[in-house]
Amino acid sequence: MPRRSIACVAFVSLLAAACVTTDEHQHSPSNSRWLEPSSTLRQKLDDELARLPWTHGVERVEQIQWLAAVGEPAYDALLKLCEDKRPDVAASAVAALGATGDSRLVEPLQAVEWNATGDRALEFEQARAFARLGDWSRVDVLIGGLEDESLWARSWSIQALREATGQDLGFDPKADATQRTEMVAKWRAWLASRNGEGILARRTP
Repeated sequence: MPRRSIACVAFVSLLAAACVTTDEHQHSPSNSRWLEPSSTLRQKLDDELARLPWTHGVERVEQIQWLAAVGEPAYDALLKLCEDKRPDVAASAVAALGATGDSRLVEPLQAVEWNATGDRALEFEQARAFARLGDWSRVDVLIGGLEDESLWARSWSIQALREATGQDLGFDPKADATQRTEMVAKWRAWLASRNGEGILARRTP
């Protein structure tokens, strides 16, 4: 048999083996409701999640973006990580889930047993994640952030509200306390007018 033919046969055999492996993986029994990662992706996920507690700044942000981009195959691992006792780790996990925009995650996130409690940054991230996924039941946490003494917290909160609602109601995180109080009152009135809506639409008309 010519060398070229042998090479083609070998390539087809390898491709067939890969397809069989993939097919077996897709049909393997599992208790998960989500698509499962391939063995290669699972190893990559394990590696990234093991590094996550020890990364900071831009590197942490890039990890969160990567995990969000992986999507459904990462959901089980991220939901489990939400239960981590370290607030920054739990916040990173819920941030990645929120960034997916997948509203199917609302109920699983509501069922998470949060072991890191009392951390303001985590509460903000939880509220933003739920809002991103379509559940605005914690928007009041973000509105409360507009009253924070920290400029960072006020700026972060209005950015999250703007992202979720498409508006800012004129709030300026750098304005003086009197002006901010007036704008926060507008936000509270806005939220009160929608209290009967339950899980609200992501965008308001």
